[in-house]
Amino acid sequence: MESHIYNVHLNWIADRIGEVSSPELLDAIDVATPPQFPKGVDGVWSPEHFFTAAVNSCFMTTFLAVAENSKLEFKKFHCSAEGKLEKVDGKYLMTEVLLKPELLITNEADREKAERILIKSEQACLISNSITSKVFLQPEIKVN
Repeated sequence: MESHIYNVHLNWIADRIGEVSSPELLDAIDVATPPQFPKGVDGVWSPEHFFTAAVNSCFMTTFLAVAENSKLEFKKFHCSAEGKLEKVDGKYLMTEVLLKPELLITNEADREKAERILIKSEQACLISNSITSKVFLQPEIKVN
């Protein structure tokens, strides 16, 4: 695959709030300092949310590709993610991301295959592979 460039623009609005947009996308999103920091804003996406969302959404898109290529039949995929912010050696770092995928498969015989695909998807996720944070997987597989 050749290299790709993704363009993101940021405009400061007021106080600790900005607006993120891309000429390649339709919607803009407000971003702000999270409320845990001085003058942080409640209820607005933060860089920490974006970071966690990047890992989670990359995991999902990788899973969808791997599942399709592996011919895994499933009815539902949902994934919650928790990003952990810590102060390490005087610097704030996103140290961990816990992914909690919930997968509803159609056949009990596919349970092991589904688990392998979830693990492979996390290992192949380009965002997870691009960061130094530890990424943990806590899958839940159900059959219906």
